Amino acid sequence: MSTPAQAPHREDLDKDLGIGSRVADQRGLRFLNHDGSFNVRRKGQSLMESLNVFHWLLNLSAWRFALLVVAIYLLTNMAFAAGYFLCGPDSFVGAVGTTPLGRFLDGFFFSVQTLATIGYGRISPNSMAANFVVTVESLVGLMGFAIITGIVFARFSRPTAEIIFSQRAVIAPYRNITGFMFRIANARTNQLISVEAAVNMGRLEDKGDGQAKRAFYSLELERRKVQFFPLHWVVVHPIDETSPLYGWTPERLAASDAEFTILLTATDETYAQTVHARSSYKPAEIVWAAKFVDMFLHSDDSVVTVDLGKIHDIERAVLPQ
Repeated sequence: MSTPAQAPHREDLDKDLGIGSRVADQRGLRFLNHDGSFNVRRKGQSLMESLNVFHWLLNLSAWRFALLVVAIYLLTNMAFAAGYFLCGPDSFVGAVGTTPLGRFLDGFFFSVQTLATIGYGRISPNSMAANFVVTVESLVGLMGFAIITGIVFARFSRPTAEIIFSQRAVIAPYRNITGFMFRIANARTNQLISVEAAVNMGRLEDKGDGQAKRAFYSLELERRKVQFFPLHWVVVHPIDETSPLYGWTPERLAASDAEFTILLTATDETYAQTVHARSSYKPAEIVWAAKFVDMFLHSDDSVVTVDLGKIHDIERAVLPQ
């Protein structure tokens, strides 16, 4: 007679990062990318159901957003220029174009002036059809500039954290034992206060039934929080007898398909709002018997100086036996 599977304890459920057991038990899966994005693809929804244009525009990179605005501006003016062209050659007073290209260019630049409410006055509509297109374009211009202005303001006013994570984590000497370490720094000149780190590890373990199940651990840190963050911070998990990494080797860690996920929470002093940053490390991104290169520089003017160009630099170290 088979016995029902034992339900997971509440503590184990709380340690699950939201992956779920079916996904977590897969090998070769990276749940959180190094840049903080989630390695998840969603299907089964229509484009209209899944698309959030406002959220998408807020998260576009600056240069993609700028290119998108320029493209929309040019395409909008070209569309209305085509409309003015179709109104006929006698629909405008002051137009000088006689060829199809010349008429189209007159319509294009008239559209630019109408859309931006410049109105030089050289060209003016002279038919009902042209006046109707001008009316539509005026409304599109008012709405379009209001929307773009709102999105630009939202992009500039939304506080975000720009945290530099070291490209690799290390297993380094730490107070006569070893420690799992990675280094972070604020890439911006703004001040972050009350920076708190949470580090979790998930790995496949044999639970005795012949099947590997992913177990999750919240790693204890040397310090979980720093009040001020003007320099850099080496986040350390001491590998002592209570650590889930105690006695593990690089080969064993790689075989367990481990993933270390990091969540940083801080308060942006400028906006007085909470910001977040995420990253992760896989076994291939962890260097054993290494330590981070010193980032502090000597200064003659009594000002503490750090070289952020060295945040990823490591050097070999001897681990205690």
